[in-house]
Amino acid sequence: MQFIDCAEIEVEAGKGGDGIVAFRREKYVPAGGPAGGNGGRGGSVIFVAAENLQTLLDFRYNRQIKAENGKRGGPNNCTGANGRDRLVEVPVGTVVYDATTGETIGDLVEIGQTLVVAEGGKGGLGNKHFLSNKNRAPDYALPGLDGEQRLLRLELKLLAEVGIVGLPNAGKSTLISALSAARPKIADYPFTTLVPNLGVVRKPTGDGTVFADIPGLIEGAHEGAGLGYEFLRHIERTKVLLHLVDVTAADPIADYETIQQELVAYGRGLSDRPQIVALNKLDATDLDGDALDAIAAELEARIPGPIFRISAVTRAGLDPLLQEIWRTLDDLSARDVAVEMPVFNP
Repeated sequence: MQFIDCAEIEVEAGKGGDGIVAFRREKYVPAGGPAGGNGGRGGSVIFVAAENLQTLLDFRYNRQIKAENGKRGGPNNCTGANGRDRLVEVPVGTVVYDATTGETIGDLVEIGQTLVVAEGGKGGLGNKHFLSNKNRAPDYALPGLDGEQRLLRLELKLLAEVGIVGLPNAGKSTLISALSAARPKIADYPFTTLVPNLGVVRKPTGDGTVFADIPGLIEGAHEGAGLGYEFLRHIERTKVLLHLVDVTAADPIADYETIQQELVAYGRGLSDRPQIVALNKLDATDLDGDALDAIAAELEARIPGPIFRISAVTRAGLDPLLQEIWRTLDDLSARDVAVEMPVFNP
């Protein structure tokens, strides 16, 4: 399945049905009178967050979405039928923008959450509505109103608690395949991973935590270089960043700084996110213990907390790394609960 995380579509709600002009003409109703019914409401376009969707691919081929028009009113004060709403399923994590104004219309982050993106037009009033003491036989009605029309931009931002970042070939895909049942394509060259990969990692409590492997970060990614700009949005929702540094690289410290600069340049609070750093590929390095200690010491001077040493291939050092991730997530959850708790003032 092709991974598409951005799409632009047109939506059009249904037009309201027209009101009509009609009069009662039954022989047993001597006074008669107006009896034109109102038109029905036009259908709305409604997005629904669906669990079974992982991409916006459908919107590449279906760029125009329209709801049903309302039916015109009928005689004998009959109101026209409402147009059916158009329910459109989108992946959980979809953000909807007005493509013309840039305004954020809504963010669908829960399964089953709905968002009205185009409101149906109101039905027109029939001549019965205009009956008054001064006008006993109104001979006019109102047409239905047009439904909303909008040009929308959809962006999918993956819902993951832990985002794995690092330069290409740092071992992100290998790590997520070692920790979860995800099986991304892995090869010994940069840009093997062309789309974000999600994997569910089980905590000791049995709960599942979603990890996201974010591909394509290189220098200048925030300006569109490489693939990083396309996928940086997917770590906006993460609570913790796991930064992998390849110890077999020519300059691991420079690699670390490159990613940090891209996070700062992209903004949206990514550089302030709690970050855990791990030196990867211990199985493939020629560096001795002193050299590794020197790299770790330089990194510890830049970021609080321990620097982990792992091998995603042999799974060495993964248990302490996971324990630190769980501890950080638990601390963040406890902090969120403390903020949400009401303060009692006697």
